[in-house]
Amino acid sequence: MVSRTNSILLWIFAIIFTISTAIYQRLTGPTHPKKVNISMKGEAYTFKLLRSHGGETDAEIALDIPKTLTGTLKYKRFRMTEEWTEVPMVHIGEKAMALLPHQPPAGKLEYIVTINDGQDNYQLTEDPVVIRFKGAVASFILIPHIFFMFMAMLFSLRTGLEALFGGVRTPKYARNTLISLTIGGLILGPIVQWMAFGDFWTGWPFGGDWTDNKTIFGWGFWAIAYLVLRKRPMNKIWPIIAFVILFAMYMIPHSMGGSEFDYEKGQVETGTQK
Repeated sequence: MVSRTNSILLWIFAIIFTISTAIYQRLTGPTHPKKVNISMKGEAYTFKLLRSHGGETDAEIALDIPKTLTGTLKYKRFRMTEEWTEVPMVHIGEKAMALLPHQPPAGKLEYIVTINDGQDNYQLTEDPVVIRFKGAVASFILIPHIFFMFMAMLFSLRTGLEALFGGVRTPKYARNTLISLTIGGLILGPIVQWMAFGDFWTGWPFGGDWTDNKTIFGWGFWAIAYLVLRKRPMNKIWPIIAFVILFAMYMIPHSMGGSEFDYEKGQVETGTQK
């Protein structure tokens, strides 16, 4: 039996752990802006280069640099053997800007940004930065999706802890985990996928999308754990296994192995995002 005080402590731990997991997943994903630190003439600069862009507009690459510096943007379609297109960055206000042309959903461009101080050129990254385009996802769908996926991880951990310490609320928390994962991953997730890339489901058995596959994999283990707990409420093995599996799924960076537009085939492929 878990006391009230211990239950509160377990909830606090679960919340902190879940927030840390969410931050890790966000920062390690292939669509999170790439942070670049560079020193020019004794001055230190920090830039964030886009790796994802939603909507129907061109992607704006902007650098906060003084007008004494000039910038150049080179880009081409990802995985395509073609010449680089080079455009100058134009100073507007306190920023130097250039646009990457809009691409079809899941289309990618790779680009290189170079800064010139009048004498030397400074390439911001050793390798080209890859940016993926997507359709606009309505906030009234995206926010609940993120919320329920967060709650799924939170209840998953709390269920595992409850089982580990012999608490009586394990079946209740397992049910909440399964409900959150169903709403966030199997209902709202496909809607987000459709708005962003035009497909509801690109995981097994239709494709190799890592996000879809890890969602259905984690959901399957929690479905089994919940069914076991309905018959054996004090079972420890299955809720702990289900938590470990879902946690391992969350450790895979978000959008890794996602959809990618194949320019040669003229269609979206899955399981290739990097």
